[in-house]
Amino acid sequence: MGDSFAKITVAAVHAASPFLDRDAGIEKTCRLIEEAAAQGAKLVVFPETFVPGYPFWIWTHTPATSGHFFVELFANSVVLGSEATDRIGAAARKAGVHVVLGISERDGGTLYNTLVYFDDSGAIIGRHRKLHPTSVERTIWGRGDGSDLRIVDTPFAKLGGLICWEHSMDLARYALTSQGEQIHIAAWPAISALSHDPSSAIFDDLTQSAARHHAAAGQCFVINAQSCIDAATIERLGLADRPEMIREGGGWSAIIGPTGRIIAGPHRDTETILVAEIDMAEIVMFKYVSDTAGHYARPDILRLAVNYEPQSITAGFGREGAAFSIPGPIPGGSDIAD
Repeated sequence: MGDSFAKITVAAVHAASPFLDRDAGIEKTCRLIEEAAAQGAKLVVFPETFVPGYPFWIWTHTPATSGHFFVELFANSVVLGSEATDRIGAAARKAGVHVVLGISERDGGTLYNTLVYFDDSGAIIGRHRKLHPTSVERTIWGRGDGSDLRIVDTPFAKLGGLICWEHSMDLARYALTSQGEQIHIAAWPAISALSHDPSSAIFDDLTQSAARHHAAAGQCFVINAQSCIDAATIERLGLADRPEMIREGGGWSAIIGPTGRIIAGPHRDTETILVAEIDMAEIVMFKYVSDTAGHYARPDILRLAVNYEPQSITAGFGREGAAFSIPGPIPGGSDIAD
């Protein structure tokens, strides 16, 4: 656990992904890490599936007309422990920063919506796979499990993170709070740029409500990072002449204190890096009012049960069974194509 009275400068990246282009996405990620570090950041947070971009076509196209996009996404998704993550780690090490990056992760024949945590030596120190892809996201990504619902300990703070609509899963949020989460990573896509979606008009409001509520309910800082959409992505989707379907920009990014106060931002539409110094002593002051996982809890009435075990796809039996059991995916998993 970090120093309860330390100060640290953090950054939220609000940017568009080079769409379905892993190499260009990694190059842009490394550049933004360097830029954030030059502004004093020691923790840099990126949006959901920043590499190689969010599959916006699931909301704008039919499955029959978008299968080729999935093939491209599969080919450009990131394998943990590969040259792709080595490059991100090298950038984190060179800049001397911790990084949390949203990726579409490839493990065998399945993709996962994943947050990857790098320390300032460039090592992968944590991973969170979205527990349950939302709505039609289930046509793209598999499900994470409880082994990914863990706090990542760093010298300056305990980090936790959730992806997009996982913030509606109150029990998942409390699982992180109960582990002493101090800085929460909230990663989202730019749904507010999907003009045709009835929820797009209120998505920024929903994001803000979720992020600020979690900060206050968990007495933690929240780094809320959303992406935006650029003209190149819209062109690739074949929707350049369909402004009623999708527009450039979008997203709502901010850095929020443990009382729900917005410290930096909010920022929308254009690319930027939000930077703010946060004072961990603010957590101590608000815990005095309401320590949700401490003096303000009532375990005699309400208690959370969590299964933190990885879920295996097979289970051996007999004397040699354990040797043949296949564990669930772990960081650095497997790959079947590159």
